[in-house]
Amino acid sequence: MRFWCFPVLQECTIWSFVTVMYKFAAFLLSIVLGSSFANGADSPVSYTIDSQKSKIEIQVAREGFFKAFGHDHLVSATQFSGEVQLNATKPENSSVSFLVEAKSLVVVDPGESEKDRKDVQSTMLGEQVLDVAHFPQIQFSSSAVKVLSNKNGLMNLQVEGVLSLHGAKKPFVVPVRVQIQEDGSLNAYADVSVLQTDFGITPIKIAGGTVRVKDKLKLTFQLFARKAS
Repeated sequence: MRFWCFPVLQECTIWSFVTVMYKFAAFLLSIVLGSSFANGADSPVSYTIDSQKSKIEIQVAREGFFKAFGHDHLVSATQFSGEVQLNATKPENSSVSFLVEAKSLVVVDPGESEKDRKDVQSTMLGEQVLDVAHFPQIQFSSSAVKVLSNKNGLMNLQVEGVLSLHGAKKPFVVPVRVQIQEDGSLNAYADVSVLQTDFGITPIKIAGGTVRVKDKLKLTFQLFARKAS
């Protein structure tokens, strides 16, 4: 038995098959690409902290019976670096780390003489306080991030991690306010306190303790970061 196939019918059948296969391939491609974009949206973006546009300051207050005869101190870090992995969709999957060169801490103390500033800085960097010769770096690495609020590009986060200072490592919690700018850069602000004695540092005191430095220090971070290349 022989079957006859009209040329026109055969051509239409082949064309229909090609069309179906093309549409099927396009469908599969859309699924793959859609999945890739979705995964990319949930991936953290790397940022590098710009130390030239950022600021890390430490406020050291005095106390004691004759505290009026002492001076509060303002210390600024001049050499530091850090990275931020920010997931804007799921901020709880973000992380941060930074490192400060301890020897780069500079006593600012506006209004004080140059000699007094140098004396205070020498004491701060020496064995009595930071002992930078043995403990040259101050480091922080996050271990968890909690989202307190996230509205209109402004995120209030609670960053938990470990602070390494003066040879000691302690759990440390930092409340951070983060905002992504229109140009894609990142601004972060944090204000937190730390006890010197938690890290084996004895607060300086003079005149038999009638004038002394408070155990609690106030740390302020104003960080500017750009997307890593």
